[in-house]
Amino acid sequence: MTLENIRNFSIIAHIDHGKSTLADRIIQECGAVSDRELSSQMMDTMDIEQERGITIKAQSVRLNYVKDSKHYILNLIDTPGHVDFSYEVSKSLASSDGALLIVDAAQGVEAQTIANVYLALDNDLELIPVINKIDLPAAEPERVAEEIEQSIGIDAADALMISAKTGVGIHELLDAIVERIPAPQGDPEGKTKAIIYDSWFDPYLGALALVRVFDGNISKGQLVKLMSNNEQHQVLDLFYPHPLKRQKTPMINSGEIGIVVLGLKEIGAVNVGDTITDAKDPTSEPVGEYEPAKPFVFAGLYPIDTDKFEDLRDALDKLKLNDSSLSYEPETSVALGFGFRVGFLGMLHMEVIKERIEREFDLDLIATAPSVVYHVYLNDGSMVEVQNPSELPEVNYIDHIEEPYVRATVITPSEYLGNIMNLVISKRGRQEKMDYLSEDRVLLEYMLPMNEIVVDFYDKLKSVSKGYASFDYDPIGFERGDLVKLDVKVAGEVVDALSVIVPRSAAESRGRILVKNMKEIVPRQLFEVAIQASLGNKVIARETVKSMGKNVTAKCYGGDITRKRKLLEKQKAGKKRMKAIGKVNLPQEAFMSVLKMD
Repeated sequence: MTLENIRNFSIIAHIDHGKSTLADRIIQECGAVSDRELSSQMMDTMDIEQERGITIKAQSVRLNYVKDSKHYILNLIDTPGHVDFSYEVSKSLASSDGALLIVDAAQGVEAQTIANVYLALDNDLELIPVINKIDLPAAEPERVAEEIEQSIGIDAADALMISAKTGVGIHELLDAIVERIPAPQGDPEGKTKAIIYDSWFDPYLGALALVRVFDGNISKGQLVKLMSNNEQHQVLDLFYPHPLKRQKTPMINSGEIGIVVLGLKEIGAVNVGDTITDAKDPTSEPVGEYEPAKPFVFAGLYPIDTDKFEDLRDALDKLKLNDSSLSYEPETSVALGFGFRVGFLGMLHMEVIKERIEREFDLDLIATAPSVVYHVYLNDGSMVEVQNPSELPEVNYIDHIEEPYVRATVITPSEYLGNIMNLVISKRGRQEKMDYLSEDRVLLEYMLPMNEIVVDFYDKLKSVSKGYASFDYDPIGFERGDLVKLDVKVAGEVVDALSVIVPRSAAESRGRILVKNMKEIVPRQLFEVAIQASLGNKVIARETVKSMGKNVTAKCYGGDITRKRKLLEKQKAGKKRMKAIGKVNLPQEAFMSVLKMD
């Protein structure tokens, strides 16, 4: 197969704009699977992907297509839609030569559409605008085409009108892929050069690398080198990806995509974004710069049953085999016992990992409040990275603290503009841009501290906009902030798992809300329990959980009052002693109360 007959393309879209449905329809139209074998969301292989209707792991498929009696190979490189997985998106796009930009004919351009378009433009991809769901009663394809031109700046006059659900326009779309997406560039006779754009673990074959070959070829038995760590491995087997069953091949040529089996026992040895080359005659330049995926959100995961710590370790080890972006290290908490501090790409990534551990490994987990990485500059000029608020150095050693910021893009109907602006301002946002995409749709761009969006910002945004606003963000760096550590004491003891880092200006109000929330959750004891929020040794808020009453004078039917007084004094002394030595077991809801501080 010559380079002229190969097309490598991705599909980019906002969540729920029909990307997985379109992938299914393209697979069916190319005859890769029979109607009997076809299932919905064929490229979403996890249960959680199918239930939530999202793509978490990017999948790829090699398809055959005939146009004008010419045989073509179409390599569909699927991409996750959510911002948390934008690192995978960027590597998938780097492996493509063009992209289908899918926009819902009823909903129009959304925030993640724009974010993924910027990634595609950074990789110099040929974009084909595709307006999907034209069969819906609320579809307005002409208005959506105008929005594409106005917000993205690409010509939508020849945008393709399709319905992935009913199959309308799919044949014309495949013709457009062949005509408009350029053939891959590369030197078939050159030195081997291929990028790894996905990897996962197979229990029989070990770690697998999904690659796009740019120059030369990869053949079975070849000794190859990974350029990020200079490790050499022999190619044990090669496959082409297929929706149902992988197809063996002796060689993956220039311009093609394929699966490389190196016999490695752990996924950490095969890094997304790395370049594979020949070990004996290596290429001098890698394909783009290799950067490992960086976690942005950190949370503690603890088993509710403390005996299950080793089971949790095994579960994380196994998940790491299929998700190289997951990072974790053991940590201990006075309140929760032994657990792990886990790094995630974002809030959705955290939800998915926690849910997968609970489902696949039958573990009940407590997750502490998510936090971000802070750069803490000390008086001696050094800098330490702090992920866990309980690790923050003493105040007298700190010169200043920097927190991560993101550029947030919100697209909303104009009627909700005031509510959204109030919400973003309450989260310390700075407005950078405001554009009207049409008469009733507005694009807002804000600089926001990441700490303010990791908990419930997305839920609140959906709430104030009745579900119509869309949101996307990308990290932009660190800025200095006036931040303090807010501690929570229960019965005089600091509960390390409830510590949070907050802006000084909001510390008092958040402390009050936190102790108020916890008062409703902490069970009553036989003694009074004080719940305090403090900055260092200064208590800024307090609530008291009243003790459970016991009528110790019930057995006194009469006689002198001193008998009752004596019993009450004895009870009072006992409660005082219990207060000094008593322990309070906090329920799981207490650790979630830090999430509801607004």
